Amino acid sequence: MTDTWENKRRAAQAALPWLDRHEVVGIGTGSTVQHFIDFIAADRGNLKAVVSSSIQSTRRLQAAGIAVVDLNEVGELPVYIDGADQTNAARQLIKGGGGALTREKIIAASSRLFICIVDCTKLVPTLGAFPLPVEVIPMARAMVARKLMALGGRPVLRADYITDNGNHILDVHELIIKDPVALESALNQIPGVVTVGLFAQRPADVLLIGSPTGVQQI
Repeated sequence: MTDTWENKRRAAQAALPWLDRHEVVGIGTGSTVQHFIDFIAADRGNLKAVVSSSIQSTRRLQAAGIAVVDLNEVGELPVYIDGADQTNAARQLIKGGGGALTREKIIAASSRLFICIVDCTKLVPTLGAFPLPVEVIPMARAMVARKLMALGGRPVLRADYITDNGNHILDVHELIIKDPVALESALNQIPGVVTVGLFAQRPADVLLIGSPTGVQQI
């Protein structure tokens, strides 16, 4: 087992106390979240049901015998547990490496508390080294790419990939994101952009960072 695997597992386990029994919660996508699903699967009576951010997570949850429900059926969620591809100390995130950024952002916006679980390699001083995912309507892909280039980025179409919503993803390289809130707002104004993988206007409320020495909470 690698240190990274262990650190992800530590962060996932640290999120368990944030759950109250017999409630409906949101659960995201990614390798750290898979550890979290394994933990809650060990006590399936702990949760009433889950709102899932992706087909991948839904399948894993259902295979573990955990009920998955539609967000429209439950309204506001008490808590949302998800990972991130990158985070800064202000709990602002880059998400969407797994392609579920739109549903993740919807569930985050629908939750009173957003708990982000990551390993220590994901914490950085400045966001941007991880390419920023931008989900786009297919017909707008080229136009959006030109506008991203004008902002200093190098957009690359994610090859052979369609999101769960039927859209494309442009991964934007070579961005140094000094003002995540302003950039998120600017990108949201581009016609054809469905979702930006910046979670800065609505950052995580709690960041749990797994490391060899334990779990740091921000």
